Amino acid sequence: MKQSAAFNLAIIAAVFGLGSTAQASAGQSPAVVELFTSQGCSSCPPANANLVKLSNDPDVLALSFSVTYWDYLGWKDIFGKREFTDRQVTYEPALGQSGPFTPQMVINGHQSTVGYDLNEIRRVIASEPALSGPGIALVRDAAVIDAAKDRTDAVDVWLVRYAPGTVQVPVARGENAGETLPHAHVVHELKRLGTWDGKMLRLPIPVATGDLKSAIIVQEQKGGRILAAATD
Repeated sequence: MKQSAAFNLAIIAAVFGLGSTAQASAGQSPAVVELFTSQGCSSCPPANANLVKLSNDPDVLALSFSVTYWDYLGWKDIFGKREFTDRQVTYEPALGQSGPFTPQMVINGHQSTVGYDLNEIRRVIASEPALSGPGIALVRDAAVIDAAKDRTDAVDVWLVRYAPGTVQVPVARGENAGETLPHAHVVHELKRLGTWDGKMLRLPIPVATGDLKSAIIVQEQKGGRILAAATD
């Protein structure tokens, strides 16, 4: 009988003394939906609302990245960071886009949609093959990525820190002045931890502050396809 990736990770976790883990075994990673949004964009509220709905789906890792390029319109997004804008810009060439725009939902690093129509979003998610990358074991201070014989080229390993649940943000100026906008799974930190080349890998991660949750994303370089993801 062939051992599962989840079984292998349980053994690895025990060896490293990792304690209880959140695991994503091969073929069981959640679909990753990244919303690039801005509180200064009047077109974004419908996409924000749809991400709130997706955030309740256990088969989806929904993440909200606030970009900074609309801050000049009169309202500086309180969650915006340059590295989130850079992540979106990196995606665009492979997605056939000449530049970034909002709102934009990127699914598994491979397809995108504006995010207005929830049925369309779910259709795109359903059209994507299940993520079948390496198993991931995630705890407070380390991430362990399982070995895979069919992978020899290096891919990126990302740490994402996000706030669980939904927050309502009142906007005082700009295109959304007077509106209160919903934000689900707001990303506060994005960090490239290193690369994985098919060998079993243990990466230390700092303990999350406050109530932030951690997600690990294994992804082909230069904004390529996402291979696996897990969250604690």
